[in-house]
Amino acid sequence: MSFPLLTATAALPAVGAIAVAAVPAARRTAAKWLALLVSLATLALAVTVLVRFDPDGARYQLTESRSWIAEFGVRYELGVDGIGVALIALTALLMPFIILAGWHDADPLETKSSRWRPTQGFFALILAVEAMVILSFEATDVFLFYIFFEAMLIPMYFLIGGFGDRAHAGSDEKASAQRSYAAVKFLLYNLVGGLIMLAAVIGLYVVAGNFSLQEITEARANGTLEMATSTERWLFLGFFFAFAVKAPLWPLHTWLPNAMGEATAPVAVLITAVVDKVGTFAMLRFCLGLFPEASKWATPVILVLALVSIVYGALLAVGQRDIKRLVAYASISHFGFIILGIFAMTSQGQSGATLYMVNHGISTAALMLVAGFLISRRGSRLIADYGGVQKVAPVLAGTFLIGGLATLSLPGLAPFVSEFLVLVGAFARYPVVGIIATIGIVLAALYTLVLYQRTMTGPVKPEVSAMPDLRVRELLVVTPLIALLIGLGVYPKPLTDLVNPAVKHTMSDVQQKDPKPDVEAAK
Repeated sequence: MSFPLLTATAALPAVGAIAVAAVPAARRTAAKWLALLVSLATLALAVTVLVRFDPDGARYQLTESRSWIAEFGVRYELGVDGIGVALIALTALLMPFIILAGWHDADPLETKSSRWRPTQGFFALILAVEAMVILSFEATDVFLFYIFFEAMLIPMYFLIGGFGDRAHAGSDEKASAQRSYAAVKFLLYNLVGGLIMLAAVIGLYVVAGNFSLQEITEARANGTLEMATSTERWLFLGFFFAFAVKAPLWPLHTWLPNAMGEATAPVAVLITAVVDKVGTFAMLRFCLGLFPEASKWATPVILVLALVSIVYGALLAVGQRDIKRLVAYASISHFGFIILGIFAMTSQGQSGATLYMVNHGISTAALMLVAGFLISRRGSRLIADYGGVQKVAPVLAGTFLIGGLATLSLPGLAPFVSEFLVLVGAFARYPVVGIIATIGIVLAALYTLVLYQRTMTGPVKPEVSAMPDLRVRELLVVTPLIALLIGLGVYPKPLTDLVNPAVKHTMSDVQQKDPKPDVEAAK
């Protein structure tokens, strides 16, 4: 039997989470180093998956299949396509930076009389989320995917509510209440979506007789499994609703600004750069793969919702006074672009959407983590409390600017390629949709440059006059992210070569071909 590489990639952070939680209370530093080493070892396994994956080979590779709950047709089935490999690599790549950035985030909670170990708990929960997210990207059994899709909510709930941001104006009681509210809202929104999906999962089993994604997809393709039109549409809506909450798509997005605003900066990155990607990934893998006709039926409405997300999220970002909430609303706009690319039903759009998932993860991590370093120095999330930072901390200001420019998809940085492909793919089939979506680009330039101007330029405010520049640990976090943004912006070919064959399979699932250019109209 070959080595179960996919299982090992997910099991390592799970085992690491248990080991970190078991570290004695007095050994906080040892717990941090153990968590970092586990994340680096997981990254090494993810790189091995990336190297062993052949983009031109079978659709699902490195597969594992074992009987699990035989009475109900549930199997432990894993497999990855190019899209899954790219997102596993993103997840494993970001985790060491998240851990390094959050190195001291749980320290204020430590007391000599405390019986619980917040430092150990903080890093153990982060590793637990990593394990569940990776398994979600690997699972090809629908029921197995559902379990980890829901299970990741529990550690995220405690990370938001128990280890939230301490940069609050006002009393500790008020701050604690806000963190609790954000955590409960996050949990309830996603639980409701998950419960609706569970009903759809059960309905899929009744219709198909099993939970295997590959078997159901093949049966749909060769005509041995037929679904009534109404049945397929209801099942699609059950799956899509849960994924739209996770994504987050307007109007199911309202939990995200609260969660990101109240979480620490590393946990905010974990939410939007890692966890939320499970929703958009699942739209590609499950919605389009299992319910192709229903996906095409729902496309006009979904495109409208995506456009609303793009424009609405960007408009609210323009008006924000809170740095972290600004990044949260910007992310809602960016997820609108991702969903637009998925449901444009073109190869350019879906390739762009997949690249957007990866590049948005890197750019948001760079911007939010630098913002977190800024906030920790000043103790405030309000934009108005800053000014002239570039004169006292030029390296911090410079990295903040690059992260912001990546967020607005400046040519030469990685997100530009993604956004360009999404817009090209959308315009090819839905010209009006593509034109309206460009409004998001203009607004992104506005909120990003205004944020930089108000925080980094102008007279130096007395409260930031003694602000230190980035330290060695912080430079170790942001420098590789900036390098990736530039590298993938200049040369995105390795990533496009990885995901394009998987996109072709998805296009085949929905029986769509790219529209031919109207040469006569162009003349």
